[in-house]
Amino acid sequence: MPAYVVRLMRVDGGEVPRGGHVTYHVEAAGTTVSLPAAQLDGDDPSRAHFATVDGLRDLFTWAHEALAGCGVAVTGPVTQRKTWNLAALFRLPTERGPVWLKALPAFATDEARVMAELAAVDPTLVPEVLASGEGKLLLTHLPGEDCWHASEDVLAAGIHRYVAAQAALTPPTWLRHRDYPAEIDALLDRDLGLTADEVARARALLPGWAALADCGLPATVVHGDFHSGNWRSDGGPPAVLDFADAHVGAPVLDGLRVTEFGDTARTPAAHAAWVSAWRAERPGSDPARALVVGAPLARLYLAVRYQEFLDGIEASERIYHEGDPASCVRAALRSHAAARTGT
Repeated sequence: MPAYVVRLMRVDGGEVPRGGHVTYHVEAAGTTVSLPAAQLDGDDPSRAHFATVDGLRDLFTWAHEALAGCGVAVTGPVTQRKTWNLAALFRLPTERGPVWLKALPAFATDEARVMAELAAVDPTLVPEVLASGEGKLLLTHLPGEDCWHASEDVLAAGIHRYVAAQAALTPPTWLRHRDYPAEIDALLDRDLGLTADEVARARALLPGWAALADCGLPATVVHGDFHSGNWRSDGGPPAVLDFADAHVGAPVLDGLRVTEFGDTARTPAAHAAWVSAWRAERPGSDPARALVVGAPLARLYLAVRYQEFLDGIEASERIYHEGDPASCVRAALRSHAAARTGT
């Protein structure tokens, strides 16, 4: 019988972000053992819509009805691929092959609209959106494999393809335009557990955004989490997934993120491909300098984004990102120091 993880309830022991004894709320049809509703549900205003039993039921009902409206019949039970504080992902078997149901929290970008913008310039760059609603969407299945360990050739193909789409797009007015310096400055006003010296040195990095703009790259649709694990390929140029962090801003954030996870030996090749791609799209720009200038700035942006996660998720889920904003600020300071010393 299907069983679904509804949400993380608590973690006892361990170290952020792993380890310890984890307690989940799990629901399975036909079971009789249950905890009191008050203990299961509590009252957290930041709880995601997909982290309640009623929310899951409504989500599955919507998916079935939306697929029926597309003339697609579901042929089996919904299976859960992953649920965490930033999203939930489910697989629905259909007569036309698997379909993916994704649910998102209120602070996530409207992925369906972002993918529509990208599909307008490259229809196969992103999966087809079959249906969407507030905080939810249905996606066609992309054959192949996730690109966590993609070869340098696949990385180059993915980078060139996405940069071409970024260069061709007119940034949509509806998509959030990030004011990085102002947002970072506001974050540094908060108590992140940093020393006064660390805060002062972080603020001293803010003029770097003006230097980055002087590199000649356009403000465009930034993926926001462009590591290769969010790509998928069947041997050809990769398609791109997971636009929950997308915004209008500095494309170097994506260039720096490609090999953030996995084998960092691929980083020089990835950076070379990114530089080549932008030089082709914007002759006269200096993407190589943008990578250098942008390295510490990208960490400061991540500090802002992680704080947005913490501000938007319920208390029991914050263990995943507690301390991340401060860690990112410190990483920015280390990156800047390394660049100055050449280490």
